[in-house]
Amino acid sequence: MGLIQGVTLKKIESIQGGMAEFYTPQSSDETMIVKVPANSIDDLFVHKHQTDQLLVVKGSFVLVVLFDRQYQYIPLSEDIPQVATIPRGVLHGSINFSDQHCLLVNAVLRHGKSNPRDYQPVTRPFPYDINQAKLNWQNISKKAIAT
Repeated sequence: MGLIQGVTLKKIESIQGGMAEFYTPQSSDETMIVKVPANSIDDLFVHKHQTDQLLVVKGSFVLVVLFDRQYQYIPLSEDIPQVATIPRGVLHGSINFSDQHCLLVNAVLRHGKSNPRDYQPVTRPFPYDINQAKLNWQNISKKAIAT
């Protein structure tokens, strides 16, 4: 199954400079550091005036996206550097199965004035499929080990 329309995953490019590896930053109007707490299952959010560009810098989590009454579970990890782009109007949440907090950078693209309601949780219309989300999360861990 492909990603929900408008939601993208893009591998982030890097350049080796001595022992350091430099990653290309995302263009943004505002940059936020976000902590997804360990062992957490969050409700959904929807932003009317922003596009989120998420890059995990520490740990891992599952990005949950709701579209057409179906959840999609997208695992993201520091071990596989990629940017998940979530356009405005798309309901999304997070699940962290790990015992460690996950830190991510959100390079926000603004499409108008920020609205406080954009950061208020929306109750899930039906439960997450925790088994499927956990399976997807475990698969990205295996993929990271293989690379």
